[in-house]
Amino acid sequence: MTDRVVIAGVGQTDYTRHSGRSEQRLAFEAILDACRDAAIDPSQIDGIIAHPYSISPEEIVTGLRLPHLNFNCAIHMGGAGAVASLQHAKHAIEAGISKNVLIIRARNGSSGGRINQRPSQQPAQHLRSQLERPYGWNTPAQRYSMICRRYQHQHGLTREEMGAVAVSASRHAQLNPRAQLYGRPLTMEKYLAGRMIADPYTRYDCCLETDGACAVIVAEAGNATHRRTQAGILAVGEGRPESPDDLTNRPDILRIGLDAAAEMCWNRAGLGPHDMSAAMIYDCFTFEVIHQLEAAGFAEEGAGGRLCAEGHIDLGGRLPVNTHGGLLAEGHLSGLNHVIEAARQIRGEATGRQIEKVAFIAVTGWGDLGDGALAVLDRVEAA
Repeated sequence: MTDRVVIAGVGQTDYTRHSGRSEQRLAFEAILDACRDAAIDPSQIDGIIAHPYSISPEEIVTGLRLPHLNFNCAIHMGGAGAVASLQHAKHAIEAGISKNVLIIRARNGSSGGRINQRPSQQPAQHLRSQLERPYGWNTPAQRYSMICRRYQHQHGLTREEMGAVAVSASRHAQLNPRAQLYGRPLTMEKYLAGRMIADPYTRYDCCLETDGACAVIVAEAGNATHRRTQAGILAVGEGRPESPDDLTNRPDILRIGLDAAAEMCWNRAGLGPHDMSAAMIYDCFTFEVIHQLEAAGFAEEGAGGRLCAEGHIDLGGRLPVNTHGGLLAEGHLSGLNHVIEAARQIRGEATGRQIEKVAFIAVTGWGDLGDGALAVLDRVEAA
C-alpha cells in the first residue's frame, strides 16, 4: 500500500466568453500552471485522464514532450467524469503504475459554439435523434427540466427555493476575482424576472457557457512535500441510474447515479454528510444542486429547497456550497473547477472566501442523463 494520495497541484486559466485561444492552448496553460503549483517539471507527468471530447493524451504527450506515459484513460460520464477521475488516478498511483497523474478539462464552451449548435455528447444518439429531437428535446435544459418538473409535482419546490441556489452562487462569485460573473451580482428580484428557457428553468437557473481550462495533478503524498497541507483523496464513489442511456422510460426519474455513488463513498470514507465542512455540488442547473444535496444525504427527500432558502448553503452557513461560484457563476469546466476549489479550501488558499476549520469537503459530479460521482477530500499534513 502506498502513502496517502493527494491533489498535489491545481491550475486554471481565466474564464471568459471569448478566449481567443484554441482548446489546446488553454489546456497547456492550465497544465503548466498545475505543474508549477505541484512543484514538478511537466516531464514528470506519467499519467493522463482526459475528457472524451477535448484535448487528447496524444496531443499532451507531443506538446509537452513527455518521455513516459504509463497510464491514460477517458471517463465517459459527462460532468461526473471529473470527480470519477479522482478514483482512477488514485488507483493508478496506489498500484504503482504512475507517479503524477494529470486530470485535464479544456473547452471553448462559449466561443466554440452554443450548446444547441454542438453535437450532443449524451449517450444513445439513436434515441435522441429519432424519438426526442423531432419533439423539441434538443438540449440538456429541456431534458433536465423534466426531472425538476417531476420533483415539483411531488414535493412542491418553489421558484424562490431554486433562486436561493442561484443567488448564493452569485454571492460567492463576488468574492472570487477569477469568476466569470465577478462584479455582476444576482438578486432574487433579478432571478425571478429571468426569461424562460425550458420551464421551469429560466436564464438564471442554467450554468454558464465558458471558455477556459482546468488541470489537477494527483500524486503520492510522499512525493508532494513542497506544501505542508495537501488535499487528500480519502474516498470516491461513482454510479449510474437505471437505464442510464434513456431518461424518458426510466422507472424513477428522480433516482440518479449519485444515490449509489454516495452510499459507496460514505462507506469507504467511514464518514457521513454531517462530517463535511463544505460541499462542492455540480450545479448544471439550480434544481440539480437541491437534487444532489438530497441524493448525497445532506437533506431529507423534499427538504433540499428549504435548506437552500434558509441560507444554510451560504458562507457561514451549516454547509457552504460552491464557495467559488460553481458552474452557475464561476465557470463551466465540467466540474473540475469544483475539485480545484475544494483543494484550495483545504489548503487554506481560498482568499476572501476561506472557510474556517476545514476538515472534510465533499465534491459531487453529475453527467449525461444522471450519472453521478462523489469524492471526499481531507487534510493531509506533511511529516
